[in-house]
Amino acid sequence: MDNTTSSVQTMAEMTQNGVLPEVLFWVGCAGSFDDRSKKITKAFVQLLQRANVSFAVLGPEESCTGDPAKRAGNEFLFQMQASTNIKVLNGYQVKKIVTACPHCFNTLKNEYPQLGGQYEVLHHTQFLHKLIEEGRLRIDSKTEYRGKKITFHDPCYLGRANREYEAPRALIKKLSAELVEMKSCKDKGLCCGAGGAQMFKDTEKGDKEINIERTEQALD
Repeated sequence: MDNTTSSVQTMAEMTQNGVLPEVLFWVGCAGSFDDRSKKITKAFVQLLQRANVSFAVLGPEESCTGDPAKRAGNEFLFQMQASTNIKVLNGYQVKKIVTACPHCFNTLKNEYPQLGGQYEVLHHTQFLHKLIEEGRLRIDSKTEYRGKKITFHDPCYLGRANREYEAPRALIKKLSAELVEMKSCKDKGLCCGAGGAQMFKDTEKGDKEINIERTEQALD
């Protein structure tokens, strides 16, 4: 564990000290266990710390939101997982949640309210853009991304499901990078092939897997 992650407090620790953080950072399964996604988690934590944002995580009290179970058709399991999380969140009087996972974002924002989980939920690109606009976070004018070509993949549950297209693009532009759009983008964005619990399924019959098609669009 590095100094960045070791200095992150859990909601339990903050509550013991009588402190209610500004936001709860919902890390998510990928952000906790996938090696590449862990880098996103650590980078986001560093930005929160740099902006002096008071935040906490649930730590071992965080469980899967239930999104994969629901998409796979197991509504019973989803409601069990969601109800457990809502009990924990409400117990800590959580009001605002920020997450880097578009699936967690969609589920927490749009599906938890029906089960008693009423929260303000933000995608991390929305929150970072807000911090920059408020002057709480500044971007070095000598950014290493200046002039580099960057393309952005619109996650289905951030884009078409929640109509958020501009926050991530605004951040890329603030890096002084050259934003190059893919053939299929925004409301016509193409699925990466993993959502809707598809990443847990065997390959179906067809001429080409959708993740390969999407990767080729990005390379182009």
